Amino acid sequence: MRLGYTVPQYGAFADPDFMRQASADLEAMGYDSLWAGDRVLLPLAPSDPYPGGDGTVPPAFGTFFDPLTALTLAAVSTREIRLGTSTLNALWQPPVLLARTLTSLDLLSDGRLDVGIGLGWLRDEYTATGVPWRGRGDRLEETLDLMEAVWTDEVVEHKGALWTVPPSHIDLKPRQRPRPPILLAGYTPGALERVGRRADGWLSAAMPMPYLTGLWDMALRAASGAGRDPSALRMVVRVNPAITDAPAPADQVPHAGTVRQVADYLLTLAETGAHEAFVDLQTTTSSRDQFLDVAHALVGMVRAG
Repeated sequence: MRLGYTVPQYGAFADPDFMRQASADLEAMGYDSLWAGDRVLLPLAPSDPYPGGDGTVPPAFGTFFDPLTALTLAAVSTREIRLGTSTLNALWQPPVLLARTLTSLDLLSDGRLDVGIGLGWLRDEYTATGVPWRGRGDRLEETLDLMEAVWTDEVVEHKGALWTVPPSHIDLKPRQRPRPPILLAGYTPGALERVGRRADGWLSAAMPMPYLTGLWDMALRAASGAGRDPSALRMVVRVNPAITDAPAPADQVPHAGTVRQVADYLLTLAETGAHEAFVDLQTTTSSRDQFLDVAHALVGMVRAG
């Protein structure tokens, strides 16, 4: 299983100098990938509860560095580590412009980009960006269609319900051909069907193993039903732990636990069939030392098995 860590980008970690330093340090530690998330604002009275926990939106979300700019900093600070979005809320940007930015990042990073896309959970962010909350699934389908055309077609032409592109040359193409890998997030039957039908993988979050494998099986069955090879799909799991000094009760792991307990969960993910997992401490600590110390300890424990 590949092991990743987040690019520091929000809360106390939204500092360009630390982002550069940490990206280089994490690559030197032996991590396989760096990941960036996407939030726009922290409402005083959120329209929707934060998924998991008591529903409180993490205060750190109030200071959030743009994910693609964060990955650009990571790209120029590293050489080989892969760069991913988990997740990029792609519906907040016009697909033609988003495809151009992602193409530019893929070229700048010499083909190291994974494009992880989600629909988000906070209606306030859709209101703030002027995008309708209703019809998100159809908007995502057309977004993917249009970005695919920009990335792969010699002459780009599109006429859909939301966007029209006249026959045009858009000759800036990604380094990875035919395009960067697309990973999709989501936990509903419709989201997992879309993963199997048209994505290269599924972006999940830490959860009990039976639930995780059950959802993964839905994506695999959808791939088979669409005539695709299920074994080509990747499962990537995000883990957001609160690191404790004393061992946490088993039912709290991996949302809380010692570094050893989190490492054990990551190893269990590998045994269960996850292809990649990455860790994000930015909602659970504001300490830069702990951010890097935990990263160093985790990669050593996981690599040692």
